[in-house]
Amino acid sequence: MSLPYFDAAAVRRAAPWTTVIAALERALRDGVNPEEDSPRLFSPAPGGEFLLMPAVGRSFSGIKALTVATGNPARGLEKIQGVFLLIDSDTLAPLAVMDGNELTAIRTPATTLLAVKHILAAAHGGAPEAPRVLVFGAGIQALNHIRAAHAVIPDANFSVVGQRPERTQTLIAQLATEGIEVRPGTVAEVPAADLVLCTTSSRTPLFDGNQVAPGAVVAAVGQHGLDAREVDAALVRRSDVVVEGRASAWREAGDLIPARTAQEWEAIHPANLQDLITGRFNRTPGHPCLYAGVGMAWEDLVTAALVYERGSTP
Repeated sequence: MSLPYFDAAAVRRAAPWTTVIAALERALRDGVNPEEDSPRLFSPAPGGEFLLMPAVGRSFSGIKALTVATGNPARGLEKIQGVFLLIDSDTLAPLAVMDGNELTAIRTPATTLLAVKHILAAAHGGAPEAPRVLVFGAGIQALNHIRAAHAVIPDANFSVVGQRPERTQTLIAQLATEGIEVRPGTVAEVPAADLVLCTTSSRTPLFDGNQVAPGAVVAAVGQHGLDAREVDAALVRRSDVVVEGRASAWREAGDLIPARTAQEWEAIHPANLQDLITGRFNRTPGHPCLYAGVGMAWEDLVTAALVYERGSTP
């Protein structure tokens, strides 16, 4: 068997931000239900673990297979590595293999900005002009979230808060070559931000949730796992909340639990992405809105199908 392989560059070429965002929205409008998405599967591996994310669809199905090697960064290697296998849903025959890291690096910001776009549109008085966007993190997800946000909100003003100044400056310099102006930021800017993007591997809250402005939007998308926290319980409790999927949030959204128990969240029944983009979500005047994302397999499948259909095989 000889399968086409889409490397990172091929995935990028076939999946521009606005195209991926439109594909994700179209999938949700056409009936993709986040509550039916397959759970992420974890299995031990030497020096780390496997993450397996299967997804099914009418035309295509697939599975993303990732490895997490906690010792890799000390060796100068990526901590997370993997591939995506795209499958024909009719015959279950493999169709293509793709770079799993690049697929993740694209679908996560695209999903976040799909949510942010609709949350901002639902604000009383509409989305702010030239919104102030504060980004926590200076890794690949921070870089790509700024790229995606610039594509969706071209008038936005960006600042970034990173743990290591040299990494922050590298990110700023890279984006400058792409015509995106970003300046170094600080935690003190949280009260003035219209949009806060949390794209870190932090296990503890990044800022005081009481400092977030009424009406602001916070997206916490850097982590999955019930022991992970990018935002605190104070923000969760004072915010309107949107999740990718309710079931996936109860399993993995440490930003939401233990601010409230899974049973309390089930009773609250927060909007998921499908509810959001089909108009079944209303903002509360004077409240922030928190979008909590953990990453879901259906997003990988939609993006991989787009790459396969648009991309040219090597």
